[in-house]
Amino acid sequence: KKKKKKKKKKKKKKKTKQGENRMSIMTGFRATALVLGASAFVSGSAIAAMVDGPAVKWNHSVWGKKRAFTASAEKLAEILKEKTGGKFIYKIHYGAALSKSKENLDGIKLGAFQAATFCNFYSPGKNPAYMIFSLPFLPMNDWKTSLAVRKALLKHPALVADMDRWNAMAYTTTLLPTYQLMGKGAPPMKITDWDGKRVRAGGGIGTAMELLGSTRTTMPAPEVYTAIQRGTIDAVSFPFTYAFAAYKIDEVSQWFTGNLSPGTAECPIIFNKDAYAKLPDQYRKLLQDSIDEVDQASIAAYKKHDLKNLPNFKANLKEIVYPADELAKFHAKAGKPVWDEWVAKNKGKFDAASVLKTVFDTAASVK
Repeated sequence: KKKKKKKKKKKKKKKTKQGENRMSIMTGFRATALVLGASAFVSGSAIAAMVDGPAVKWNHSVWGKKRAFTASAEKLAEILKEKTGGKFIYKIHYGAALSKSKENLDGIKLGAFQAATFCNFYSPGKNPAYMIFSLPFLPMNDWKTSLAVRKALLKHPALVADMDRWNAMAYTTTLLPTYQLMGKGAPPMKITDWDGKRVRAGGGIGTAMELLGSTRTTMPAPEVYTAIQRGTIDAVSFPFTYAFAAYKIDEVSQWFTGNLSPGTAECPIIFNKDAYAKLPDQYRKLLQDSIDEVDQASIAAYKKHDLKNLPNFKANLKEIVYPADELAKFHAKAGKPVWDEWVAKNKGKFDAASVLKTVFDTAASVK
């Protein structure tokens, strides 16, 4: 009897295990089906988001290495590759491999490459309306305002005409940060303290420094470190904060301006108009739809540097923060006179007054 009971128990256990196995197999099948269904849904969504079209390769000319300045072009290349399944290749050529930095407009005009970055201050005669960006003390002191003003200006008829002469069209800005000043010696706590200082600054900022009584000097950026270290110059104006850190100017300086914001510059991404016109409609739409994401990539790249550099600057250098009434003096003495001179100088060439008005009207509209 005991043996019979044991046999019955074993049979029950076998049946139970077989049932469990069947259940686990069924569960596995259901899980697999769910995974396959989900993946099919994801694949379907991905396919729906893809932009189909012909194989296209564009070359982008830029100088220097990969850095925050090139983040916008890199984001664009990433988006185009991803959204077209690799059919639209946007290749960035660093180190001036395709053209010298001052000749990118010429290369675009010749059709030597389809896209490029250029800076307005490299060749003022080639892009006179674009020199608005180099005027000192324009109201572009935060990312939101700066982006809005730059976008409005790139669409202004005078700046569009600048690009038309080179068979080019501006795609978007690389959003160069506002400049500040960093230096060694007695910190300039008020406007009169700039009188007699030797400052490395270009364009409209250099003109503004001269109006403040400073001696304007020019030299290649890599030479600034030694010049400040040896006392050849007292201060330098660079895009804040990344350029100061890139050239290690903070290592030989004692102070920096935190809110003077003496000016900026513009280095947009431009396209050859013929190359753009040859693209299928869906690719042109993809380029336009990607602008906001490209712009945000620029801001994020610069902010990443600020998060690292600014605490370091504040910990080791004296930060000069000018009160509002002192800033007003800078704008009155070294801002407005330069703006007025620029408008008068370009009278008859293009509507410089309208270009300048666009800056202030756009800045005032940003909330």
